[in-house]
Parts: sequence; C-alpha cells; structure tokens
Amino acid sequence: MSVCEFTPSRCHVNLAALRRNFARLGEAARLMPVVKADAYGHGLLPVARTLAGAGARRFAVGLVDEGRALREAGFDQQIVPLLGQLTPDDWQRARALDIMPLLACADDVARAAALADTARPWRVVLKFDSGMGRLGFAPDDVPALLDALRAAPSLRPALAVSHLAAADTPEESPYTLDQLARFTAMTDAVRAVYPEMERSLGNSAGTLAWPETRFEVCRPGYAIYGGNPLAGTSWAGKGQSLEWAMSLSAPVIQIRRLAKGQSISYGRIFTAPRDMRVAVLGCGYANAVPRALSNALPLRLHGRRAPQVGRVCMGMMMADITALDDVRPGDRAWLLGGPDGPDAPVTPDDWAAPLETIAYEILCLVGMTNPRVYDEN
Repeated sequence: MSVCEFTPSRCHVNLAALRRNFARLGEAARLMPVVKADAYGHGLLPVARTLAGAGARRFAVGLVDEGRALREAGFDQQIVPLLGQLTPDDWQRARALDIMPLLACADDVARAAALADTARPWRVVLKFDSGMGRLGFAPDDVPALLDALRAAPSLRPALAVSHLAAADTPEESPYTLDQLARFTAMTDAVRAVYPEMERSLGNSAGTLAWPETRFEVCRPGYAIYGGNPLAGTSWAGKGQSLEWAMSLSAPVIQIRRLAKGQSISYGRIFTAPRDMRVAVLGCGYANAVPRALSNALPLRLHGRRAPQVGRVCMGMMMADITALDDVRPGDRAWLLGGPDGPDAPVTPDDWAAPLETIAYEILCLVGMTNPRVYDEN
C-alpha cells in the first residue's frame, strides 16, 4: 500500500547543523547526546546516525524501546533509558540487547540482580535525586543502596546520573551549587566502593554554563538541536553559536484579494484595514502551528517576513503579502527557519514566548506532526 500524504507542509532537518552543534559542546567521547522523544522531533535514527558519525559513543533515550530501535538499526553505542524500565518486557529486552538499565530505587536493584549473573555481569546506571524531586536515590538511601549492590556482584555500577533543575537560571545558582554538592557527596560514597563508575550531571545548560557539572560525561539534548537554554538570561552569550536544525515550510495554495472591511477565516477575528493581497498556505494547527498565535504569527516568503492574518485553521492559514509583489502559488513559505534572506528567520523561541511555553515543546510537536526531509549540507 502506498503512503497517504496528509499535509503538504514539511519539517526540514539540517543534519550538518546537528554535527556542528555537537562539536561545539565538547569532546565527543565525553558526551552522551539525548535522543529521547524521537530526538526531540528530529527523527531518532537519522539523528543517531549523524551523531555516531561525529564520534558519539553513547546515547540517552527515553524508553527501552527506543534503545531497541537503535540496536536493531546496528548501533553498538552505550544506551541509557532515562525513564527506566517500565514493564517486565522492558527488563528482559534491556538485558538481551545490552542496554544499560537505569536503577532508581531498591526494587530496580532487585529486578536487575534477578536477571544478571556473575558469568555475564550487567553494567548498570544509578539514578540519584540531587534536587529535581523526580526519580532517583536520595542521600539517605545511599548506605542501603551500597548494601544491595554488594549483595549483587553480578551488577557493575558503570554510570551515576542526576538532573539539574534550574541550571539555565542565573538567579538559581545557589540551588544548582547545592545540587552539585549533593550529587558529588552521593557519588563519592559509591565510588569509594566502585571507583570505575563514571558520573553525569550536566544537561545542555550545565554543559554550556557550569563546567563543574561536566564530570566524566555530559548529557546535552536541546543544545544539539540548536536551542540555547540560556536565551533570555544574562548568560545567553554562552550558547549564541548554536544553530537551529529544524525548519518548517508550507506551499502557497492560492493568492486572494481582500477589500477593505472584508474579513477572513473562522470567527472573523481579522478584518482588512485596507485593500490587501493574502496568500493561503497549506499548513495549520494539525501541523502543530498554534491556533493561539492567530494574527500574531510571523513567517517568511522569499526571505522576507509577512504577518499571518485570521484564524489558523486545521490545514490552512493566511498571510498578508500586500508588500510582497513576487509571491506566486507554489512558492514555499517558511514558518520556522529556512534559507537565508534579508529578514531574520522565525525561530521556535518566537513561537514559544507569546505562548508562555518553551521551544522544546515547539520542536517536539512540529517534528512529530509533519513529514520530515533531511539535508546533509
């Protein structure tokens, strides 16, 4: 059966930008790129291939099944599922595929020990809660954890991880330093028994702004895809060299003329203040273009910005092209990114700010709801 196209919009992923971002973040051997959530909407396997070619030796995924997909595609890197093993099948699959299980509580240690044996020890990852308040062993849990590990010689703690809650916020620096101290104390206690265990604390913000959090392994995610986690803060310059890897385009379907006083689209929330030319584009909220940004969404045609007008529809939206004489049906409008032009590209941050959300959300939704095409250059 042939594939059914559901939209003429396209999510464009620049793999060369990914490679450049990865290189900017440090030594490849000491990075564990985060490719969870389908690589933040950029596509798990194409992104993993690009990063492996750039020297990545490890990957952090969300689910064990993402690790399975990597293994079946031929990847032999270390793989860590950050959500842990959620079902009995997850545990069995992690063991069979040499995926390093995440142990975040006493029950996890017991489950891992039941599957391992001394003839084939299992390298495991210990998750510590240094202040995020989600998964992981607390400081008071460390003595019991060490007792459980000593009783399970088939388990080999290979990596300790924790997650920073506010490393992207300069005003929260004291809290980040407290997290660093807690993580250091907990892992020092474990490393006294297992000195070969590596540590990973720094996320994208930590990698850019907190060299103290780098330890042996950093786990950048957002920054690999071009997002600057420090944008809007006094530290923004630390991530200014990053390049967005994702763009979104849609074709011009038709060009219409609006007379002064004529409305367009649902709800009549836009009425032409003058005679206008309007381009109808093949993209809408079904393609993750936020309906809440109706009448407030910039886009570009031929490298020049044009305002979106009227209510964003399920599969269509409109743009005021009165000032752009060269737009024709079949041209592509760029709602995010796109080729260089006289006006600055629209970024995920431009969408996120008026919605009071973060660009991470924009990337995931756009990438998962539009057909993706890849550029190697």
